[in-house]
Formats: sequence, C-alpha cells, structure tokens
Amino acid sequence: MASAQGSGGAWLVFVALTVVTWGVYGIFLHTGQTAMADAANGRYKAFLFVGLAYFATAVLAPLLLLLARGADWSMPGRGIVWSLVAGLVGAAGAFGVLLAFGAGGSPSVVMSLVFAGAPVVNAVIALTWHPPAGGIASIRWPFFAGILLAALGGYLVTVYKPAPGGAVSAATPPAPTVHSAEER
Repeated sequence: MASAQGSGGAWLVFVALTVVTWGVYGIFLHTGQTAMADAANGRYKAFLFVGLAYFATAVLAPLLLLLARGADWSMPGRGIVWSLVAGLVGAAGAFGVLLAFGAGGSPSVVMSLVFAGAPVVNAVIALTWHPPAGGIASIRWPFFAGILLAALGGYLVTVYKPAPGGAVSAATPPAPTVHSAEER
C-alpha cells in the first residue's frame, strides 16, 4: 500500500493533522458562533472570521512560500478555474455547517453526518471521473461495504447521540475543585 500512496509514511502525518483539525473544526466554529452573542447574525460574524483565517492561511502563507522559493508565476487557466471551484465548494460547505448549526443542528450530529457523508460523495465522484480499469464490476465488495458502513455510522451517531448534560461553556472554564482538610 505504501508504494501506491507514496514512499514512506510521511503523508500519514498530514492526514492525522487534517483529521485532528477538521475533527475540532465544527466544535470550534459552533463555539465561535455562539460566543458572538448575536442569535440573528452570529453565524455570519463567525464565518467572516473564518474567512479572515482562510485568507491568512490560504493566501498569505502560500504567497510568502512562493516568493521565498522564487516560483514561476505562470498558471494555466484550467488549474486556476478548478482551484477556485475547490475553494468555492469548500467555503460553501463551511457555510452550510454554520447554517445547519443555526437551524438547530448540534455540532456532534452535524459534523458526524458531514464526515460520514463526504467520503461517500467523494467515492461516487471519484469513481465517476476516474473509473477503475475493469469497470465497476472489478471493485471488491469491501469497498462498497465501507461506503455502507460510513453511511450507517452517520445515521447511528445521529439517532443515538447522547443527551446533553451539564456541559461547561468554552467561554467559562470549570471552577477548580476545592477540598476541605478532611477530604485531602
């Protein structure tokens, strides 16, 4: 498998980085939205700051890197168009997450459905755009089982989500526990 994915396992570090950062994305986004203290416009305010963060991360950082590397600035139109489309669908997805929160979806359910559904969509589109050499019939059954399990996982997390308890707000950290002399 390593040869099909590239040499070594360095790419797994970047996958782990993405899993962790996207795994906390919905929770942080919801916390930012609610911390805006504006029920009508909090999600739009949060999205504004997400956009500023994207600008710093996705515009300034690569620009500085390209300048430092002395990169060739020629860019084929096809690459520009597909990159812009990717950015638009990514931003639309982030906005959809905020709208889902605003419509009453909880971060655990919304993000579980997103992260269960996105691989299914990715698999269908990838197979459509890049079909396997032997056609759909050449795909082994565990691949289809994985798609079904991803969908089932999203469903199960949604239906059996634990009821919220006395969760502590991210804005107010829990108070330290003070024990009396007898309890120590």
